Amino acid sequence: MRRTDPEGHGPVRFGPVLPEDGLPVLPELSAVLAAAASRAAAEPVGGGPALLDAACGYGDRRGLPAAPDRVAVAPGAPALLVALTAALGGDVLVPRPCAAWWVPYARLLGRPAFPVPTPAENGGVPDPYALLETVRRLRAEGGDPRLLVLSVADDPTAGVTPPELLHETLEAAVAEGLHLVSDETWRDTLHDPHGTVLLSPAEMLPDRVTVVTDLAGALLPPGWPAAVARFPAGEDGDALHARVLDVLTALDARVAAPVAAAAAYALSEPEPVTARVAGSVRLHARVAAAAHHAVVAAGALARPPCCGRHLYVDLTPLAPALDAHGIGDAQELEDFLTTRLGMPAPGGHRFGDDLEAPRVRLSTAPLLGDTAALRAEGLSSPAPLELPQVRSALTRLTTVFDDLRDDARRREPPR
Repeated sequence: MRRTDPEGHGPVRFGPVLPEDGLPVLPELSAVLAAAASRAAAEPVGGGPALLDAACGYGDRRGLPAAPDRVAVAPGAPALLVALTAALGGDVLVPRPCAAWWVPYARLLGRPAFPVPTPAENGGVPDPYALLETVRRLRAEGGDPRLLVLSVADDPTAGVTPPELLHETLEAAVAEGLHLVSDETWRDTLHDPHGTVLLSPAEMLPDRVTVVTDLAGALLPPGWPAAVARFPAGEDGDALHARVLDVLTALDARVAAPVAAAAAYALSEPEPVTARVAGSVRLHARVAAAAHHAVVAAGALARPPCCGRHLYVDLTPLAPALDAHGIGDAQELEDFLTTRLGMPAPGGHRFGDDLEAPRVRLSTAPLLGDTAALRAEGLSSPAPLELPQVRSALTRLTTVFDDLRDDARRREPPR
């Protein structure tokens, strides 16, 4: 993560990476990768037969069936988003805030990217009325909005969009002729999978939605890049699939053969993989809930995290304390909390939020311990919050936010 130019806090072009799980690589995955290490050739562009079959099976089990000729695999979701943006053309719409990696790729291609506000109760999916207004304003000004990127299980807000709100936004998008890319990287990390309803936009609009899933969300280490795109059925979907493969070919965006073998294994979801995913989600959910309790008790604002390994915190109620520390924007808040917490605390401006808004994304992996071995202890512990390394990290988080709360109270004018 690069710091913005301190003079004027110019446009942020490089954001933080996906929140990692911080855990050791699953031994079974390592074994598959090692067994394929002698394979020198890369996969064909878009993925080989075994990898595509595994990706199709993964989608089938989630109610998103597709034949191999409607699926493509690339070395990470960014490569797929670049290819989709290039293939579709026009201007890009994104929710505000949104995943840090979405907008830089539109800029790379010289495409304008326009943020659309999200409702107060969730992130990742634009407010339908704000979407309509934004599209109509852009067209009135000569713009050409064609692509909406959204996420029902969201980074950075860790929220999951209710189906009824998603339906309203999709209706607005269809009315304006937009193609949708649904980033479903975090769909397998729901903290309460039995109590949270996650519906893919592709289930509602099978002919207008391309689903992109980065396997770093739940299945693979981030250093083994692989991501899957599932294209719509029909002639338009076939044409888009072909154009995306053209772009990936021009980029030579192929998955390395050993990574492809590990990805195919992970996508087939054998018991070791499903057990690790469940254990990781359970661990991060507990730590995220504890972190959420700490920041809210100190007076900050944050939606309860519902997915992923992060939470999004608004420190506006602690403004008097921030002013006393000379913190005037999200970049200065990022610097302050990163130092005080001893862990990355990227500001909301890196996710397209207003620079003036004092918001940060906090990840849970740094709260699990300083080493992979320490973090792994949480997987097998019946009480991970009581582990010394976790308790120490949460105490530090609580202390930093409580100190800000106390500073804010001391600086409140007398009533």
